[in-house]
Amino acid sequence: MSRDTVLFDINETVLDLASLKPAFEAAFQDSGVLVTWFAMLLQTSTVCALTGVQTGFANLAGITLDALAARRGIVLSDDKRADLLKGFGGLKPHPDIKPALARLRAAGYRTVAFSNSSLDLVTNQITNAGLRDAFDDVVSVEKTGSFKPDPKVYRFVADHLERPLPDLRLVATHDWDTHGAMSVGLQAAYIDRTGAPYHPLYRKPDVIGTDMTDVVEQIIRTDKADG
Repeated sequence: MSRDTVLFDINETVLDLASLKPAFEAAFQDSGVLVTWFAMLLQTSTVCALTGVQTGFANLAGITLDALAARRGIVLSDDKRADLLKGFGGLKPHPDIKPALARLRAAGYRTVAFSNSSLDLVTNQITNAGLRDAFDDVVSVEKTGSFKPDPKVYRFVADHLERPLPDLRLVATHDWDTHGAMSVGLQAAYIDRTGAPYHPLYRKPDVIGTDMTDVVEQIIRTDKADG
């Protein structure tokens, strides 16, 4: 089959941010601050992509953490700041990930980790999560000088993999990411891990599920039917 390569967003889609929650709650005395921080990080990376500001995702994570602390009137010690950011490299996978990736590869697909994080960081993340052998390739956007959902990062990964855009499918739990991928011609699949409605103005993929197991089975069935 021509559609034999599936890309996976990493942070939140594959790896669970929940393990960071206790440390963030202890530092900020607020159980919801982790969600706020990550949303601010994604917004900042999008602004950088749109305006041509070249930096790294880890650097933006630190800048956003400092901004959040300042807004809350909190002074983070250097050690506390470092500990909070270090936790990003030790995230655990969602429980549905390992069996779903194994199922997909057994069905003949190539699996690719595709992240806004630097190549070193995303490689460390999936290695620490025990997933390195579950991916056939690891691709970071860092060489593009931009971030998802900039169209050029999806074109970059297609060139890297030597596949035409329509033959690739991105799996993500972020509707802005699936929309971005579809806007340049990729297929997509969306995991609804939060129950939040899919943005009504975004392109909607043909595969939508509440966990990776369901999404993978739909991908296999859909591609078999199309083939």
